[in-house]
Amino acid sequence: MFKKLFGKKEEQVKTIQLLAPITGNAVNLSAVPDPVFSEKMMGDGVAIEPSEGVVVSPVEGEIIQVFPTKHAVGIRAKNGAELLIHIGLETVSLKGEGFETHVAQGDKVKEGDKLVTFDLSVISEKAKSTVTPIIITNTDQAASLKVLTEGNVEKGTTPILEVTFE
Repeated sequence: MFKKLFGKKEEQVKTIQLLAPITGNAVNLSAVPDPVFSEKMMGDGVAIEPSEGVVVSPVEGEIIQVFPTKHAVGIRAKNGAELLIHIGLETVSLKGEGFETHVAQGDKVKEGDKLVTFDLSVISEKAKSTVTPIIITNTDQAASLKVLTEGNVEKGTTPILEVTFE
């Protein structure tokens, strides 16, 4: 009770920057050869053509979903943004082949924590594309979303998106 009366109010984080979860070439979602992503049916964001098979957390938050096929991870950021990192296109059909997860649902993560490693050559050979969409799935609740970069990005260091929730 005293904490409520005299304690400092914890500031709710409203705007966050997402760092690149993968090293590679960032491209506009419209360039993704899958209408679910290119037409933003799942939400807005950016995509990265990976140059290596390591995915790190782009934000501080909590893992809300690790797909059984290990090809995608969902994270809830501190400001309420829910993001999906979907490694490659039509990779669910690989049934986990070439993927290894390093987190589980409920885990707390910080920027740069390793989430998934994957074999880029397996994905290149067996999936439709290696392009990896990073989607804010609750974009409809966001006050703003801004793509910060295109071109070469470095995992864990290059800011790629800025998203604000009220």
